[in-house]
Amino acid sequence: MYIVNESERDYRFGDSGPKYLMKGPRMNFAVVQFQAGQDFKAHLHNVMEEDFYILSGEIDIVVDGVVNHLKEGDLIHIEPGETHYCVNNSSAPVKMVSVLAPYQEVDKVEVDGYTY
Repeated sequence: MYIVNESERDYRFGDSGPKYLMKGPRMNFAVVQFQAGQDFKAHLHNVMEEDFYILSGEIDIVVDGVVNHLKEGDLIHIEPGETHYCVNNSSAPVKMVSVLAPYQEVDKVEVDGYTY
């Protein structure tokens, strides 16, 4: 059994990015937040699939060049090998859950110069 409160963890970039509540042994679970105008570099995973569930706000998640505009209550599933890029083009913060599985200690491949 494992219990953690979100208040016990910090976002990677101060007020934005992922806040991992659990990393492994079988999956990663994070709360992710982006302020208006912020983004997260395009990347893919070789083994892990990733799900984003939007808790509040709106975000554009580009998957293999297709822009997906997501809002509160939406879920997007991203398969291994699919390049994805997150950008908050709205005027308010977005908060979402990210689940990655199966757990791999190193599986993120950053994509330089990504355009869509």
